[in-house]
Amino acid sequence: MARAGDAEAPQPGNVLVVDDDAGVRFTLRETLRSLPGVTVDVAEDGEVALQKLATKPYELVITDLRMPRLDGLELVKRVQGQPGAPRIIVVTAHGSERFAVEAMKAGAYDYFRKPFDVDELLAVVSRALEAVRLRDENERLAGELNLSRSLVFASEPMRRLAQLVQRAGSRDVTVLITGESGTGKERVAEALVRASPRAAGPYLRFNCAALTEELAEAELFGHSKGAFTGAHRVRQGLFREADGGTLLLDEVGELAPPLQAKLLRVLQEGEVRPVGEDRPVKVDVRILAATHRDLRRRAAEGTFREDLYYRLNVVQLRVPPLRERPEDIPVLARMFLDRFSDRFHTGPLKVPPGFFEKLRALPWPGNVRELENTLESLVALSSEGELDLGLLPAPDPEGGAPTAVVSPAGAAGGEAPEGAGLKERVEAYERGLILDALRIAGGNRSEASRRLGIGRATLHDKLRKYGLDGGPEEGGEGRG
Repeated sequence: MARAGDAEAPQPGNVLVVDDDAGVRFTLRETLRSLPGVTVDVAEDGEVALQKLATKPYELVITDLRMPRLDGLELVKRVQGQPGAPRIIVVTAHGSERFAVEAMKAGAYDYFRKPFDVDELLAVVSRALEAVRLRDENERLAGELNLSRSLVFASEPMRRLAQLVQRAGSRDVTVLITGESGTGKERVAEALVRASPRAAGPYLRFNCAALTEELAEAELFGHSKGAFTGAHRVRQGLFREADGGTLLLDEVGELAPPLQAKLLRVLQEGEVRPVGEDRPVKVDVRILAATHRDLRRRAAEGTFREDLYYRLNVVQLRVPPLRERPEDIPVLARMFLDRFSDRFHTGPLKVPPGFFEKLRALPWPGNVRELENTLESLVALSSEGELDLGLLPAPDPEGGAPTAVVSPAGAAGGEAPEGAGLKERVEAYERGLILDALRIAGGNRSEASRRLGIGRATLHDKLRKYGLDGGPEEGGEGRG
């Protein structure tokens, strides 16, 4: 029999003891408190344990098998399979080993018998906590490697997100990705797909704000020939096209109420009903949803279905804004500088002293997308391979979004090289206005067009004219 001294000292962890016998709860709690770094909570049955597990993360659960209301075997079944589920050790009375075997088959980590030997108990707990530590470390490393293929980061909040992405990605659950515009929600979705058992299946994306209600319904759920004016052929719809794979619903908060009801049916029943058809069609699709809206508040206000919110919010992953992870700004900036210096053939760029410090001091309400657009402008307007700090946005003195620094010649970056003719000066001024409008609009081309007082088609023509049409499309997430 292993002794407590034979096992490695366990890592600090939260342990939940579940037993209907108050004496056993007390004994286990006092015994486990002798382990360094371990905190112990107790619950008198499985129902109370589930309530505690819903409000606090635990690395280990020690549960009796026979309890009123909810027994230990059912507790194991309910807890296992959840992202970041704790290890579970079951306690069984003499002669009830077959129930412990059932619990092991259901996912329990180990078991011991009553009356228990203290040294045996501590050895089992030590092994379980060490297994949790190794699992978390492996998940963290795998998650960082996975997420780094889509996002560049160096901060602890993003490392934690990477670990959660790995956990949630490997389990076939619906995930709601939240975060401000420009934080990289679509890139997180890509990482979830790569970590998923469905990685080899189709991965499709749909922007819920991009189409009218009628067109969005046909795009998502499909339609029969002649279902409406212009339906000249049968369309499968994205749900059927994504069968066996994953569908990302970007900006899901903008989905029209009638389509919210149809989406709820897909989540509940696993079937879609194409427009113009009477019979539903079964589909097997994992749903990822992304939004910058507060769906809980919108559900409370009645603008988003509450039942749909809870169906989408099985696992929620929040992508932190740049102001909460300033350590990421220099590594992102270096990546963007390299990218745009290659695109604009500027050669190696000289970064002035204090450049990264000034970037970190800005609030970046547009997040990674705004940072990307700003650095594109800086590189495009660099002179003789040197960046001009004067072209960085300045914080609004009233605490609002940054405003562009305007040069004496007009817009930021509106000055043409010395000796340029009138045509070159006018074009440089116009180019600077466009870059400023895009930066302030966070890359949204419709908003930039409105600010400039021109049509979107005209803006596209000018972007092509000045070699700026390689930037992010409206509504897209900047890589970062």
